[in-house]
Amino acid sequence: MKQKSLFIDFFGDYPIIRVLDFLIENEIFDYSRKDIAKYSDVSWNTLEKFFEKLLKMKIIIRTRKVGKSDMYKINLENPTVKKLIEMDKGLMLGSIIDETESKIKVKLQQRVRS
Repeated sequence: MKQKSLFIDFFGDYPIIRVLDFLIENEIFDYSRKDIAKYSDVSWNTLEKFFEKLLKMKIIIRTRKVGKSDMYKINLENPTVKKLIEMDKGLMLGSIIDETESKIKVKLQQRVRS
């Protein structure tokens, strides 16, 4: 199992959050429902419980049909999605800043001891 993202750590490890995290991380691609379930590590039955709600709220949109499968992606025009992406970027930036500050403190402590 892959390491949890900051998005999942912040919002909680729930199926809908895993789906949103996956779609945000892969915002330029579209996926079938089957692939969304697979790559989000969410069962098909669980995905079906909230998928229509995401469509109705226009959080995700249908992009095209490939064979018998409809393809979907995160709706980058939706104001709620924009805020979620902004939060995700903020979480990443905060993590990078914390990590950088930690490394700087360690290096300063090593110089002081030398």
